[in-house]
Amino acid sequence: MSDATPSLDALPCGVVSFTDDGRIVAVNRPLAELLGHQPDELVGRHVEMLLTVGGRIFFQTHLYPMLRLQGAASELFVLLRHHDGSDRAALMNAVRHERDTGAVVDCVLMEVRERRKFEDALLRARRAAEDANRAKSEFLANMSHELRTPLNAIGGYVQLIQLGIHGPVTDAQREALARVTRSQRLLLRLVNDVLNLARVESGRIEYHAEPVVLDTLVGSVLQMVEPQMATAHVRREVIAAPGLVALADREKLEQILLNLLSNAVKFTPRDGIITVIAEPDPDGRHVLVRVRDTGIGIAPDKLESVFEPFVQVDAADTPQHEGTGLGLAISRDLARGMGGELTAVSQPGEGSTFTVRLPMPRVPER
Repeated sequence: MSDATPSLDALPCGVVSFTDDGRIVAVNRPLAELLGHQPDELVGRHVEMLLTVGGRIFFQTHLYPMLRLQGAASELFVLLRHHDGSDRAALMNAVRHERDTGAVVDCVLMEVRERRKFEDALLRARRAAEDANRAKSEFLANMSHELRTPLNAIGGYVQLIQLGIHGPVTDAQREALARVTRSQRLLLRLVNDVLNLARVESGRIEYHAEPVVLDTLVGSVLQMVEPQMATAHVRREVIAAPGLVALADREKLEQILLNLLSNAVKFTPRDGIITVIAEPDPDGRHVLVRVRDTGIGIAPDKLESVFEPFVQVDAADTPQHEGTGLGLAISRDLARGMGGELTAVSQPGEGSTFTVRLPMPRVPER
């Protein structure tokens, strides 16, 4: 049963409510049925899944700025995505409310019956946006491939010199070569991040969902970051329900957790603690994997910004950390690609908690 009240279900229009990070908290039956869903299927998902035009771009650059400045947005024409892939033109009115538990956006949507001129305009806008996005992604992918070739060559030649293939190497030269190697690896990692983003945005990533035992996966990912933790003098703690299973692409989930743990190490001071928690969601249909740190934290008004590409949000007077600022953007897209979500809560000076929410495997009905 949806979180919408019976009175909302009786309205002749669609109603959807979602949090500032886009998570749907309530949807009435008319809207769900208009789009070929049951209300329960939409609650907990990201509201971008309902749109065919703009997606993240629409919400982050158009709707949210308007709501934060004015508290409301009136008569916006949007195309909604039906379950079968077709479009539904609708007129949207939205209001943002500040509550003790956080901001909530309430939207009323009415299907546009005489919609030809609106559909044509929106379809043209969608095609233009898709063409521009495709061109950008292809450029980034091609550029990344072209850059990786000389970077790998630099790494190979440095190794040959370090091995003395071209003659004796002094200690000073060896130290200089080590610096070249570190810079080469950093640049290669940044290029790979850009390539991964281009693949995600172009939709060229395939997902292979399977049951994944979380305590086993968490243990293997922690082994990868243990050298970073030891160097940073950061302790770790694991609280994982034994045998808890998520329905996910194992490789993609490993990448998400590796990004979250690497970030936690970077922003946690010496003798801090990083805690990984795997537990069932109270709704009984999802699992939660949390990465909690005792680091510098993030101001609440900047939390959503950390999920935007090329954005890094540091605490005041804290130096910028190495990286492109793509890890969290890629991780959120990967989580959504698996039918899940990635969210964060934080306070400056009190650390941050990033939560991956994923579906549980369905138990066959008897």
